[in-house]
Amino acid sequence: MSSDGATFSRIPLRSLLFVPGNRTDWLPKAEAAGADAAILDLEDAVPEDGKAAAREAVAGAVDRASRTPLAPMRLLVRINALDRATGWQGADDLRAVARPGLYGIVLPKVSGPEDVMTADRLLAWCEREHGLPEGHFALLPLLETARGLREAYAIGRAAARIAHLGAVTAPGGDVERAIGYRWSPEGEETRELRARALLDARAADRPHPVAGLWADVADLAGLRRFAEQNRALGYEGMAVIHPSHVPVVNEVFAPGSEELARCGRLIAAVERAQAEGAGAVLFEGRMVDEAMAATARHTLSRHGGG
Repeated sequence: MSSDGATFSRIPLRSLLFVPGNRTDWLPKAEAAGADAAILDLEDAVPEDGKAAAREAVAGAVDRASRTPLAPMRLLVRINALDRATGWQGADDLRAVARPGLYGIVLPKVSGPEDVMTADRLLAWCEREHGLPEGHFALLPLLETARGLREAYAIGRAAARIAHLGAVTAPGGDVERAIGYRWSPEGEETRELRARALLDARAADRPHPVAGLWADVADLAGLRRFAEQNRALGYEGMAVIHPSHVPVVNEVFAPGSEELARCGRLIAAVERAQAEGAGAVLFEGRMVDEAMAATARHTLSRHGGG
């Protein structure tokens, strides 16, 4: 694992909205929708003959974000793959957009830790070039190949700047082709895959794993079910493809007021029991102890201001 330089603390990202790299004028829509992050896409969303112009437009959007931040929305860029097959377009993309105003890079077609280490070195070079501290740019590797999914733990350990690792299992995409599953709205065929990638991310100490995608723009009920399934597995956010998906996903991945209130009551109950010399206590029909109280404190510290 890369350990040189500072590693920036990262925050959870509930919703990461893809925006075509040739439509940077859509960024205000992403911000208005409440997206925690926008991903300007230079890969699949841009035709081959438009990639150079899109790269220039995205670099301009990043520069504008450095002068007039989109905060609280973070700005990421999905570059093209870092390989010879693309004519090293990804390296050109990365050098063009890794500058002040950028939160991080989304790296596609990651097959193993060597891809991450290459991106990590390039990002460190860009940080030095722009006078930024090492670790400033986040890196989000996309596990879109069978090998990449198999080596998720090693990928997660390859660079300290990775925070948002996870499985993205959209219908008809790279992962479905690589694995051979047949996508269904219920998601049963990918549940184990998503759970395994999540376990690898957690074991690699990647703090804020994200999943995705839900491709049916109009089916918000299906989106909610899929998001709730991902949250139940332990994911903290999702990549999305349409502004209408953002409020649903934000709601699912943020605890409600009753959940936060219950955390406060649980902590108080455990602390009272501890003061009386007891390790566990019956709380609202369940036995709870310090482990449950620690989880509740963690939730409040991140979402409830505790």
